Amino acid sequence: AIASTVLVTFLGTRVSSYRQVAQVPLPFLYADAAECKTDHKKYIFNCYQRVHQNTLEGFSSYLLTLMFAGLQYPVASAALGSIWCLGRIFYYIGYSSGQPSRRQLGAFGHIGEVGLLGLTAKMAFDLVTSA
Repeated sequence: AIASTVLVTFLGTRVSSYRQVAQVPLPFLYADAAECKTDHKKYIFNCYQRVHQNTLEGFSSYLLTLMFAGLQYPVASAALGSIWCLGRIFYYIGYSSGQPSRRQLGAFGHIGEVGLLGLTAKMAFDLVTSA
C-alpha cells in the first residue's frame, strides 16, 4: 500500500510539474484538442494527466482488495500488489511517451488487480460457507 501511494503521488507531481511546462492553467484538467494539435507539450501534458486520472479511478478498489485479501493472504497480496504497481509504472512509461497506444505495456498489471479480487472473493466465500 505504501509503494502504491508513493506511485500515485509521483504521478501527481508529474502532472503538476508538466502543467507549468505546457502552460495549462488551473482549473482546467486538460488542454483541448485544438491546442494539442498545435502544441506538443500540451499533448504530452494530457497524456500525463490521463495516466494519473486513470490510476486514481481504480485506486480505491485496488486498496480495498489489497487490504481485505492481505488479512488472509499477506504474501500473495503483497506479490499481486507489486504486479499492479509495476503495471502502472509501465502504463505511465508507455502513455507518457506521446504514443497513447503504448500504454498497453502496463496491461500485465491487471493480473495483480484480478488476483487481488479473486483472493478477496475467496475470503468472502470462505466466511460465508464456514457458518
